[in-house]
Amino acid sequence: MIQLSRFGMLCDATDAELRALRGEFEQRQCVLLPNLLEPKLLETLWRRLDQDEFYQREHPDTRLELCLKEQSTHGLVHFLLNDPGLFDLLQRITSCGRIGRFYGRVYRMVPGAGHYDSWHDDAFENRMITISINLSRERYRGGLLQLRERKSKQLLHEVANTGFGDAIVFRVDRGLEHRVTDVDGEVDKVALSGWFVPWPDYRFYLRLALEQKRSANINAPALCTANRR
Repeated sequence: MIQLSRFGMLCDATDAELRALRGEFEQRQCVLLPNLLEPKLLETLWRRLDQDEFYQREHPDTRLELCLKEQSTHGLVHFLLNDPGLFDLLQRITSCGRIGRFYGRVYRMVPGAGHYDSWHDDAFENRMITISINLSRERYRGGLLQLRERKSKQLLHEVANTGFGDAIVFRVDRGLEHRVTDVDGEVDKVALSGWFVPWPDYRFYLRLALEQKRSANINAPALCTANRR
């Protein structure tokens, strides 16, 4: 079992099973991790997402989707995925090198709403690997992850990640491109998608964000006073 729970990473996979996952990743540049999120954790996230707001976001020349607003659910997602046990597991499977932090977003693709995803790579900001976790309770149609070589345009792999709580992990490289195909039918595709980077460490990032927030709160009254003069 490989599962991320409310209490941290749980893994009883044998060395042989991990070697098999590593071999699959090396061959396909991608690996599927079924049931990565435990059922109780999934239910908690689903209840939150059912109440939270999404806004339409367009990434120039790449994709159009709905994204979760910066709310408490966003913070919970980042807290869960920034787990040292998960980092260690992904390093063993992907040989990506040291992971210091995860960051990402929750997005929704609605059938018939013009949402799309074009071929692109995520090779910037020191991103090493990408993870996409399915948060759609019902089975959606379409929404396949496709990977191809940038130069030859040869399709390397294609996978439908429709299991509630299942995760896809794939390599980030300038020689690779990926996209999610259009979603059809009546069920939305909802996913948590993000990237693992070597630095800054998650704890350092939190301290920096807190210091910036404190600084903004301290300076705000002075700025308001200055504006009234």
